[in-house]
Amino acid sequence: MRAAVLHEVGAPLSIESGLRGADLAPSQVRLRVDASGVCHSDLSVANGSTPMPLPMILGHEAVGTVIEVGRDVGKVRVGDRVITSFTPACGACWFCVRDMTNLCESIPTAERSVAVRAHTPSGDGLHAMAGLGAFADELIAEETMAVPVRSDRPAAQLALIGCGVATGVGAALNTARVAPGATVAVFGCGGVGQAIVQGARIAGAARIIAVDPVPLKRQTAHALGATESLDPSTGDVPARLVELTDGRGVDYAFEAAGVPQLILDSFNATRRGGAVVVVGMHPATATVTFPAAALFASERKILGCMYGSTQVRRDFPRLVSLADAGRLDLESLVSREIQLNEVNDAFRAMQAGEVIRSVIV
Repeated sequence: MRAAVLHEVGAPLSIESGLRGADLAPSQVRLRVDASGVCHSDLSVANGSTPMPLPMILGHEAVGTVIEVGRDVGKVRVGDRVITSFTPACGACWFCVRDMTNLCESIPTAERSVAVRAHTPSGDGLHAMAGLGAFADELIAEETMAVPVRSDRPAAQLALIGCGVATGVGAALNTARVAPGATVAVFGCGGVGQAIVQGARIAGAARIIAVDPVPLKRQTAHALGATESLDPSTGDVPARLVELTDGRGVDYAFEAAGVPQLILDSFNATRRGGAVVVVGMHPATATVTFPAAALFASERKILGCMYGSTQVRRDFPRLVSLADAGRLDLESLVSREIQLNEVNDAFRAMQAGEVIRSVIV
Protein backbone atom coordinates (compact mmCIF):
# COMPACT_ATOMS: atom_id res chain seq x y z
CA MET A 1 0.00 0.00 0.00
CA ARG A 2 0.94 3.69 -0.25
CA ALA A 3 1.04 6.26 2.53
CA ALA A 4 2.22 9.80 3.28
CA VAL A 5 4.87 9.48 5.98
CA LEU A 6 6.41 12.15 8.19
CA HIS A 7 10.04 11.29 8.97
CA GLU A 8 11.23 14.60 10.38
CA VAL A 9 9.47 17.60 11.91
CA GLY A 10 9.32 20.44 9.40
CA ALA A 11 10.15 18.21 6.44
CA PRO A 12 7.73 17.40 3.60
CA LEU A 13 5.75 14.18 3.88
CA SER A 14 7.22 11.32 1.87
CA ILE A 15 4.84 9.39 -0.41
CA GLU A 16 5.93 5.78 -0.01
CA SER A 17 4.79 2.62 -1.78
CA GLY A 18 5.18 -1.05 -1.01
CA LEU A 19 4.20 -0.67 2.64
CA ARG A 20 2.64 -3.58 4.50
CA GLY A 21 -0.20 -3.09 6.93
CA ALA A 22 0.26 -4.57 10.38
CA ASP A 23 -1.47 -7.79 11.37
CA LEU A 24 -5.01 -7.23 12.62
CA ALA A 25 -5.65 -7.56 16.36
CA PRO A 26 -8.90 -9.25 17.47
CA SER A 27 -10.51 -5.87 18.31
CA GLN A 28 -9.51 -4.07 15.11
CA VAL A 29 -10.85 -3.48 11.61
CA ARG A 30 -9.02 -2.79 8.37
CA LEU A 31 -10.43 -0.13 6.05
CA ARG A 32 -9.90 0.85 2.48
CA VAL A 33 -9.57 4.62 2.82
CA ASP A 34 -12.03 6.32 0.48
CA ALA A 35 -11.27 9.92 1.53
CA SER A 36 -9.28 11.76 4.17
CA GLY A 37 -9.46 15.43 5.05
CA VAL A 38 -6.26 17.42 5.52
CA CYS A 39 -6.81 19.00 8.94
CA HIS A 40 -4.86 21.64 10.84
CA SER A 41 -4.14 18.99 13.49
CA ASP A 42 -2.15 17.09 10.87
CA LEU A 43 -0.14 20.24 10.22
CA SER A 44 0.42 20.64 13.97
CA VAL A 45 2.12 17.24 14.04
CA ALA A 46 4.10 17.98 10.88
CA ASN A 47 5.46 21.28 12.22
CA GLY A 48 6.13 19.96 15.72
CA SER A 49 3.47 21.94 17.62
CA THR A 50 2.00 18.61 18.72
CA PRO A 51 4.94 16.25 19.29
CA MET A 52 4.38 12.64 18.29
CA PRO A 53 6.68 9.67 17.64
CA LEU A 54 8.18 9.45 14.16
CA PRO A 55 8.17 8.13 11.51
CA MET A 56 4.40 8.49 11.33
CA ILE A 57 1.60 8.15 8.80
CA LEU A 58 -0.47 11.31 9.27
CA GLY A 59 -4.21 11.71 8.78
CA HIS A 60 -7.17 11.11 11.12
CA GLU A 61 -10.31 12.54 9.43
CA ALA A 62 -11.52 9.76 7.16
CA VAL A 63 -14.26 7.63 5.69
CA GLY A 64 -13.63 4.14 4.41
CA THR A 65 -14.98 0.71 3.60
CA VAL A 66 -14.35 -2.23 5.91
CA ILE A 67 -12.31 -4.95 4.18
CA GLU A 68 -11.33 -7.11 7.18
CA VAL A 69 -12.43 -7.51 10.80
CA GLY A 70 -10.77 -9.06 13.85
CA ARG A 71 -12.31 -12.12 15.45
CA ASP A 72 -13.79 -10.17 18.41
CA VAL A 73 -15.40 -7.43 16.31
CA GLY A 74 -19.19 -7.42 16.55
CA LYS A 75 -20.51 -3.96 15.62
CA VAL A 76 -18.79 -3.59 12.25
CA ARG A 77 -18.94 -5.92 9.25
CA VAL A 78 -16.99 -6.32 6.03
CA GLY A 79 -18.52 -4.01 3.44
CA ASP A 80 -19.72 -1.40 5.94
CA ARG A 81 -19.09 2.25 5.16
CA VAL A 82 -17.61 3.82 8.28
CA ILE A 83 -16.45 7.22 9.47
CA THR A 84 -13.42 7.12 11.74
CA SER A 85 -13.32 8.76 15.15
CA PHE A 86 -9.94 9.98 16.37
CA THR A 87 -10.98 9.04 19.92
CA PRO A 88 -12.32 5.63 20.92
CA ALA A 89 -15.75 5.15 22.46
CA CYS A 90 -15.65 1.93 24.47
CA GLY A 91 -19.23 2.36 25.69
CA ALA A 92 -18.53 0.88 29.11
CA CYS A 93 -16.17 3.16 31.08
CA TRP A 94 -17.17 5.80 33.66
CA PHE A 95 -17.25 8.56 31.02
CA CYS A 96 -18.95 6.60 28.25
CA VAL A 97 -21.91 5.53 30.39
CA ARG A 98 -22.38 9.18 31.36
CA ASP A 99 -22.65 10.39 27.74
CA MET A 100 -19.06 11.66 27.60
CA THR A 101 -17.58 9.19 25.13
CA ASN A 102 -15.28 11.95 23.83
CA LEU A 103 -13.44 11.56 27.15
CA CYS A 104 -13.40 7.75 27.06
CA GLU A 105 -10.96 6.18 29.54
CA SER A 106 -9.44 4.11 26.74
CA ILE A 107 -8.07 7.24 25.03
CA PRO A 108 -4.60 6.88 26.62
CA THR A 109 -4.50 3.29 25.39
CA ALA A 110 -5.41 4.48 21.91
CA GLU A 111 -2.63 7.08 22.02
CA ARG A 112 -0.10 4.41 22.90
CA SER A 113 -1.43 2.27 20.09
CA VAL A 114 0.13 4.64 17.54
CA ALA A 115 3.14 2.35 17.95
CA VAL A 116 2.85 0.33 14.74
CA ARG A 117 0.17 0.30 12.06
CA ALA A 118 2.32 -0.48 9.02
CA HIS A 119 5.82 -1.57 8.01
CA THR A 120 8.24 -0.43 5.35
CA PRO A 121 9.53 -2.99 2.81
CA SER A 122 12.63 -3.35 5.00
CA GLY A 123 10.46 -4.16 8.05
CA ASP A 124 10.70 -0.86 9.93
CA GLY A 125 7.55 0.10 11.86
CA LEU A 126 5.47 3.19 11.10
CA HIS A 127 3.36 4.94 13.74
CA ALA A 128 -0.16 6.10 12.85
CA MET A 129 -1.57 9.46 13.91
CA ALA A 130 -4.38 9.06 16.46
CA GLY A 131 -4.15 5.31 15.97
CA LEU A 132 -5.48 5.76 12.42
CA GLY A 133 -2.95 7.06 9.87
CA ALA A 134 -5.51 8.00 7.23
CA PHE A 135 -3.13 9.42 4.61
CA ALA A 136 -2.87 5.94 3.14
CA ASP A 137 -4.64 3.47 0.89
CA GLU A 138 -5.63 1.42 3.94
CA LEU A 139 -5.74 1.94 7.70
CA ILE A 140 -6.28 -0.12 10.82
CA ALA A 141 -8.61 1.16 13.55
CA GLU A 142 -9.99 -0.16 16.79
CA GLU A 143 -13.63 -1.15 16.39
CA THR A 144 -14.41 1.54 18.98
CA MET A 145 -13.11 4.15 16.52
CA ALA A 146 -15.17 3.09 13.47
CA VAL A 147 -18.80 4.22 13.17
CA PRO A 148 -20.96 2.67 10.42
CA VAL A 149 -23.15 5.13 8.50
CA ARG A 150 -25.75 4.67 5.78
CA SER A 151 -25.29 7.33 3.13
CA ASP A 152 -24.63 7.71 -0.57
CA ARG A 153 -23.00 11.10 -0.09
CA PRO A 154 -19.55 11.58 -1.67
CA ALA A 155 -16.69 10.26 0.43
CA ALA A 156 -14.98 13.67 0.42
CA GLN A 157 -17.94 15.14 2.30
CA LEU A 158 -18.44 12.30 4.77
CA ALA A 159 -14.76 12.28 5.72
CA LEU A 160 -15.07 15.76 7.24
CA ILE A 161 -17.62 14.52 9.78
CA GLY A 162 -14.85 12.49 11.43
CA CYS A 163 -13.12 15.57 12.86
CA GLY A 164 -13.84 19.12 11.70
CA VAL A 165 -17.60 18.93 11.30
CA ALA A 166 -18.23 16.89 14.44
CA THR A 167 -15.99 19.22 16.43
CA GLY A 168 -17.50 22.45 15.13
CA VAL A 169 -21.17 21.54 15.01
CA GLY A 170 -20.78 19.71 18.30
CA ALA A 171 -19.17 22.76 19.93
CA ALA A 172 -22.35 24.72 19.22
CA LEU A 173 -24.97 22.03 19.85
CA ASN A 174 -23.35 19.88 22.54
CA THR A 175 -20.74 21.93 24.42
CA ALA A 176 -22.24 25.43 24.39
CA ARG A 177 -25.85 24.42 23.71
CA VAL A 178 -26.43 27.66 21.85
CA ALA A 179 -29.87 29.06 22.66
CA PRO A 180 -32.32 30.15 19.93
CA GLY A 181 -32.03 33.89 19.31
CA ALA A 182 -28.48 34.09 20.69
CA THR A 183 -25.61 36.22 19.44
CA VAL A 184 -22.50 34.22 18.53
CA ALA A 185 -18.95 35.18 17.55
CA VAL A 186 -16.61 32.68 15.90
CA PHE A 187 -12.89 33.50 16.07
CA GLY A 188 -11.17 31.58 13.27
CA CYS A 189 -13.16 30.34 10.29
CA GLY A 190 -11.23 27.40 8.91
CA GLY A 191 -12.88 24.01 8.63
CA VAL A 192 -13.84 23.81 12.31
CA GLY A 193 -14.94 27.44 12.47
CA GLN A 194 -17.20 27.03 9.45
CA ALA A 195 -18.81 24.05 11.16
CA ILE A 196 -19.35 26.15 14.30
CA VAL A 197 -21.10 28.75 12.15
CA GLN A 198 -23.38 26.05 10.80
CA GLY A 199 -23.97 24.55 14.24
CA ALA A 200 -24.99 27.96 15.59
CA ARG A 201 -27.33 28.44 12.62
CA ILE A 202 -28.89 25.01 13.16
CA ALA A 203 -29.35 25.88 16.85
CA GLY A 204 -31.28 29.02 15.88
CA ALA A 205 -28.78 31.78 16.70
CA ALA A 206 -30.07 35.17 15.57
CA ARG A 207 -26.67 36.74 14.89
CA ILE A 208 -23.49 34.91 13.94
CA ILE A 209 -20.39 37.06 13.57
CA ALA A 210 -17.44 35.46 11.79
CA VAL A 211 -13.98 36.78 12.68
CA ASP A 212 -11.12 35.93 10.32
CA PRO A 213 -8.44 37.86 8.41
CA VAL A 214 -8.90 35.82 5.21
CA PRO A 215 -11.59 37.10 2.79
CA LEU A 216 -12.36 33.59 1.47
CA LYS A 217 -13.16 32.37 4.96
CA ARG A 218 -15.37 35.35 5.78
CA GLN A 219 -17.21 34.93 2.46
CA THR A 220 -17.71 31.21 3.05
CA ALA A 221 -18.97 31.89 6.57
CA HIS A 222 -21.61 34.25 5.16
CA ALA A 223 -22.71 31.57 2.69
CA LEU A 224 -23.03 29.05 5.53
CA GLY A 225 -25.02 31.21 7.92
CA ALA A 226 -22.97 34.08 9.33
CA THR A 227 -24.95 37.30 9.47
CA GLU A 228 -21.90 39.56 9.85
CA SER A 229 -18.13 39.33 9.68
CA LEU A 230 -15.09 41.20 10.97
CA ASP A 231 -11.54 41.42 9.70
CA PRO A 232 -9.30 41.45 12.80
CA SER A 233 -6.62 43.39 10.94
CA THR A 234 -8.87 46.45 10.81
CA GLY A 235 -9.33 47.12 14.52
CA ASP A 236 -9.99 45.95 18.08
CA VAL A 237 -12.35 43.01 17.55
CA PRO A 238 -13.53 42.58 21.17
CA ALA A 239 -14.39 46.27 21.39
CA ARG A 240 -16.23 46.12 18.07
CA LEU A 241 -18.22 43.08 19.17
CA VAL A 242 -19.20 44.82 22.38
CA GLU A 243 -20.25 47.86 20.35
CA LEU A 244 -22.30 45.69 17.98
CA THR A 245 -24.23 44.26 20.93
CA ASP A 246 -25.29 47.54 22.58
CA GLY A 247 -22.35 47.48 24.95
CA ARG A 248 -23.04 44.03 26.40
CA GLY A 249 -20.92 41.57 24.42
CA VAL A 250 -21.93 38.39 22.63
CA ASP A 251 -23.71 35.49 24.32
CA TYR A 252 -21.20 32.92 23.05
CA ALA A 253 -17.67 33.35 21.70
CA PHE A 254 -15.93 30.37 20.10
CA GLU A 255 -12.14 30.27 19.74
CA ALA A 256 -11.42 27.94 16.82
CA ALA A 257 -7.92 28.88 15.68
CA GLY A 258 -5.71 27.45 18.42
CA VAL A 259 -4.24 30.89 19.21
CA PRO A 260 -4.04 31.68 22.96
CA GLN A 261 -4.57 35.42 22.46
CA LEU A 262 -7.91 34.66 20.81
CA ILE A 263 -9.11 33.00 24.02
CA LEU A 264 -8.56 36.33 25.76
CA ASP A 265 -10.20 38.20 22.87
CA SER A 266 -13.18 35.86 23.14
CA PHE A 267 -13.39 36.48 26.88
CA ASN A 268 -13.32 40.26 26.39
CA ALA A 269 -15.99 40.05 23.69
CA THR A 270 -18.44 38.06 25.81
CA ARG A 271 -21.20 39.53 27.95
CA ARG A 272 -21.68 38.97 31.66
CA GLY A 273 -23.03 35.46 32.11
CA GLY A 274 -21.90 34.51 28.61
CA ALA A 275 -19.70 31.62 27.56
CA VAL A 276 -16.27 31.32 25.97
CA VAL A 277 -15.80 27.96 24.21
CA VAL A 278 -12.20 26.90 23.57
CA VAL A 279 -12.34 24.67 20.50
CA GLY A 280 -8.95 25.24 18.85
CA MET A 281 -6.05 22.83 19.38
CA HIS A 282 -3.37 24.80 21.25
CA PRO A 283 0.33 24.01 21.68
CA ALA A 284 0.92 21.88 24.76
CA THR A 285 3.03 24.62 26.39
CA ALA A 286 0.60 27.50 25.78
CA THR A 287 -0.93 29.27 28.79
CA VAL A 288 -3.63 31.92 29.21
CA THR A 289 -4.12 34.24 32.19
CA PHE A 290 -7.55 35.58 33.15
CA PRO A 291 -8.39 38.30 35.68
CA ALA A 292 -9.85 36.40 38.62
CA ALA A 293 -12.12 39.26 39.64
CA ALA A 294 -13.71 39.37 36.20
CA LEU A 295 -14.42 35.64 36.31
CA PHE A 296 -16.07 36.04 39.70
CA ALA A 297 -17.99 39.25 39.09
CA SER A 298 -19.19 38.65 35.55
CA GLU A 299 -20.04 34.95 35.75
CA ARG A 300 -18.47 34.39 32.35
CA LYS A 301 -18.04 30.68 31.69
CA ILE A 302 -14.94 29.20 30.06
CA LEU A 303 -15.79 25.86 28.47
CA GLY A 304 -13.21 23.43 27.20
CA CYS A 305 -14.36 21.62 24.11
CA MET A 306 -12.86 18.23 23.31
CA TYR A 307 -14.09 16.98 19.93
CA GLY A 308 -17.27 19.04 20.17
CA SER A 309 -18.42 16.91 23.14
CA THR A 310 -19.32 14.47 20.38
CA GLN A 311 -20.91 11.12 21.16
CA VAL A 312 -19.78 9.52 17.93
CA ARG A 313 -22.29 6.67 17.63
CA ARG A 314 -25.13 9.13 18.22
CA ASP A 315 -23.75 12.19 16.47
CA PHE A 316 -22.14 10.86 13.27
CA PRO A 317 -25.46 9.48 11.98
CA ARG A 318 -27.21 12.64 13.17
CA LEU A 319 -24.80 14.82 11.19
CA VAL A 320 -25.34 12.65 8.10
CA SER A 321 -29.10 13.10 8.54
CA LEU A 322 -28.73 16.88 8.85
CA ALA A 323 -26.69 16.91 5.65
CA ASP A 324 -29.21 14.73 3.82
CA ALA A 325 -32.00 17.06 4.96
CA GLY A 326 -30.15 20.08 3.54
CA ARG A 327 -29.58 21.70 6.93
CA LEU A 328 -25.83 21.00 7.07
CA ASP A 329 -23.75 21.97 4.05
CA LEU A 330 -20.80 19.60 3.69
CA GLU A 331 -20.17 20.29 0.02
CA SER A 332 -19.11 23.91 0.58
CA LEU A 333 -16.47 22.81 3.08
CA VAL A 334 -14.59 20.81 0.44
CA SER A 335 -12.43 23.34 -1.39
CA ARG A 336 -10.31 20.82 -3.28
CA GLU A 337 -10.25 17.11 -3.93
CA ILE A 338 -6.65 15.98 -4.32
CA GLN A 339 -4.55 12.87 -4.74
CA LEU A 340 -2.27 11.47 -2.04
CA ASN A 341 0.86 12.83 -3.73
CA GLU A 342 -0.53 16.38 -3.44
CA VAL A 343 -0.70 16.37 0.37
CA ASN A 344 2.28 18.70 0.85
CA ASP A 345 0.67 21.29 -1.40
CA ALA A 346 -2.50 20.90 0.69
CA PHE A 347 -0.50 21.96 3.76
CA ARG A 348 0.82 24.97 1.81
CA ALA A 349 -2.68 25.93 0.68
CA MET A 350 -3.97 25.65 4.25
CA GLN A 351 -1.27 27.96 5.57
CA ALA A 352 -1.86 30.41 2.73
CA GLY A 353 -5.59 30.62 3.47
CA GLU A 354 -6.54 29.31 0.03
CA VAL A 355 -8.87 26.55 1.21
CA ILE A 356 -11.41 25.57 3.82
CA ARG A 357 -10.51 21.89 3.45
CA SER A 358 -8.50 19.86 0.98
CA VAL A 359 -9.60 16.23 0.88
CA ILE A 360 -7.52 13.31 -0.37
CA VAL A 361 -9.67 10.95 -2.43
